[in-house]
Amino acid sequence: MTLINIIGWLGAILYIIAYFLLTIHAISSSSFAYHFLNVLGAIGLTINACYLKDSPNIIVNLVWLLIAISAISNLYRNRPEQKH
Repeated sequence: MTLINIIGWLGAILYIIAYFLLTIHAISSSSFAYHFLNVLGAIGLTINACYLKDSPNIIVNLVWLLIAISAISNLYRNRPEQKH
């Protein structure tokens, strides 16, 4: 198994973990953890898809990555102000 294959498998596993934790209500769809797992999964699968020159998977995972980054950005911008 090559490093690229391992990266791809880790990406897939992270997607699965994120979805599993979401379905058992261990994390919410608006949590940083959920979106961070999706970012890491998307990166891994995009690297693997680029290596394989698999255009549909490259596009899907780049879009998934952008959605997750956007969600994290929104969570950061909309976090409650902390008083010192």
